[in-house]
Amino acid sequence: MTYSVAVSGASGYAGGEILRLLAAHPDIEIRTVTAHSNAGQPLVQHQPHLRSLAHLTLQDTTPEILAGHDIVFLALPHGQSGQYTDALGEVPLVIDAGADHRLTSQDAWDAFYGGDFHDPWAYGVPELLVSGGKQREKLRGATRIAAPGCNASTVSLSLAPGVAAGVIDPSDIVTVLAVGPSGAGKSLKTHLLGSELLGTANPYAVGGTHRHIPEIRQALAEASDASSDGIRISFTPVIVPMARGILATSTAPIADGATDAQIRDAWESAYGDETFVQLLPEGQFPRTADVLGANTALMGIAIDRAANRVVVVTAVDNLVKGTAGAAVQSMNLALGLPEDRALTVNGVAP
Repeated sequence: MTYSVAVSGASGYAGGEILRLLAAHPDIEIRTVTAHSNAGQPLVQHQPHLRSLAHLTLQDTTPEILAGHDIVFLALPHGQSGQYTDALGEVPLVIDAGADHRLTSQDAWDAFYGGDFHDPWAYGVPELLVSGGKQREKLRGATRIAAPGCNASTVSLSLAPGVAAGVIDPSDIVTVLAVGPSGAGKSLKTHLLGSELLGTANPYAVGGTHRHIPEIRQALAEASDASSDGIRISFTPVIVPMARGILATSTAPIADGATDAQIRDAWESAYGDETFVQLLPEGQFPRTADVLGANTALMGIAIDRAANRVVVVTAVDNLVKGTAGAAVQSMNLALGLPEDRALTVNGVAP
């Protein structure tokens, strides 16, 4: 069976990456691409690397144009998806790459986003530990999926095994992330200009203000089947001059009595059989270059007994495993297709 697809926000980075992956998917027909201010223009004018889709023209993003497809991907700025999802009730599968349907707590939404709160959808991180198993079981047959925030899923995947196994203390998590500017979207912003980025590293959203914090706390609470009240995280992202990628260094105190063997076993048990989340051998740590273009999260662990902390370093491509790849992987699960269809573990080098 071939599924017809519409992709909104198709002129942006996330929308373009969704299209790149879907273009190689044998079960997908990309029928419609939409945008806002770029409507009426050829898709390749904004995504010149998508040569196989040169026949497509960007249309207006309206419920009427998006309706009538088997699958709709929404790659819109936060706070804009909800107005469309409410009107797409007849579409069999809708996948939102924005934040509108990620959070279960309206209080958290009000504090970090504001505006209308929308019902949470199945969270699109298949490998994430949840009470009783993995998130992929909630994605099988799902009709509404919220793709993750790239920073949020990276940190959540990094720490969920330790939280679930009780070998780390989640009340004192510290994470610092080196992030490529493509995670901020394609809209023109002065601080993201090349002349502002090259040769420097720029922290932002410092001091507990980043919008992905409640998403991480929510995911780690589900991993431990506990309240998020006991999960405290100091989260500091830093924009660095690489177009794509996240290198997240996350640390947490070692739980009383946890042995080195128990700590490493928590991560090995969680991800030993996973295709797209891979734990590196002891003493090895990933580089963002190793996951460029891949739907892979590479992870290394250190046990720092002098500081009594576990250190997890994880690298992802923020546009693939962090966003579009997670969305397509979740789509495959929802449709009953092989989970890895149109996705690769192989990066691009050099």
